[in-house]
This record gives sequence, C-alpha cells and structure tokens, in this order.
Amino acid sequence: MKKFVVAISREYGSGGRAIGKALADELGINCYDKAIIKLTAEKSGLEPSYVEKSEEKVTNSFLFSMQYSAYTSLDSLLFYDTPTNDKMFIAQSAVISDLAAKDSCVILGRCADYVLRDTENLVRVFIRAEMSERVKRAVDQYSLAEKNAENAVKKADKARANYYKYYTTRSWGAPDNADLMINSSFTGIDGAVGVIKALLASKGYID
Repeated sequence: MKKFVVAISREYGSGGRAIGKALADELGINCYDKAIIKLTAEKSGLEPSYVEKSEEKVTNSFLFSMQYSAYTSLDSLLFYDTPTNDKMFIAQSAVISDLAAKDSCVILGRCADYVLRDTENLVRVFIRAEMSERVKRAVDQYSLAEKNAENAVKKADKARANYYKYYTTRSWGAPDNADLMINSSFTGIDGAVGVIKALLASKGYID
C-alpha cells in the first residue's frame, strides 16, 4: 500500500465524520479530527478549549500577518505579535503537515485540502447531503432542537465557508477544490466509504 492522505471536507450534518472514521477503520490507518485540537494547543501554547472554540472563526489581520511568514520560521511567527486566531491556524497547519508526512491517514476539515495541496498522493473529498437528512442527523446525533436545527446547519455551513475563504482565498465546496464529491444522501455512509476505497484502489494506493 502506497502512502496517501485523504482530506475530507464536509457540509455540517452530512455524515462526513462518520465516513472518515469508517474509512480509516477499514484501511487500518488513523483518522485525525479532535486529536488535532490537542496537538495544536501543544504547538501554539494555547488552551485546548480555546483552540476548539476558535476553529472556523477568523480575524481581519491574517493576510498582514502572513506577509511575515515568508521571512520567519514557524516558531518565530508563533511568538510574533500575531492575532491569536491566526496563530492557532498557523500552528494547526503545521500539525496537519506533520501528521500527513508520517503515515497514510484521513484528516477531517480544517482546510487540510489546501494546507496539504503540495503533498504527494493527496486525495481531496467533499461530502454533501440533502438538507432534510442533515437536519435529521443534527437532531438525532448532535442533540440540536428540531425547531432550530435547520438554521443551525446553515449557520455552521456559513462559518465553514467564511473560514475556508479567508484562509485559502478559495470557495468552500467548489468542484475545483475536490477530487471526489459525494452526496451521502444517495450513497449512505457505507456506500461513500466504498466509493472512496474504489478511487484509492484505482490510483494504486490500496489493493
């Protein structure tokens, strides 16, 4: 099996996390999601609770901060007078790059498709689903109140889109940013895993 990385972006409530974890389990590789929070906190010196709350939030000065990144090391930039949210993103990107360099893995969200854009054998997957199914999953699995669930789903998507646009200058969910787009309402969780495995096999990454 060749070393590869699957970066999964997903609409809120689309089942992308379940798909990523099931895929990793079937292939015997790691799936990185919440573990990235702990590793980012360690690298940045920020509290894990802050890292978790700050994910998918943006400030207005990151592009200015990044002007310095071409001239300074990561460690220097982390201690520079960089806005905290941006410091978190820089540290998180370094964590993602480190994880991807070690072994084959699945990485969920966090602009991994962009952060790892120059990584060899990167497979970018975007998971979407019908709104009705996303709302149902948000109520059944994420314990959202039914009357507020659709608005919460839309708000979460908007936050992800804004975060992705801000840090990558790309459009979240655009076909150009994915090698494979899956409607999990059509495939189901197991079907989506099967589709991704078929792609990996066709590329020679797995048997």
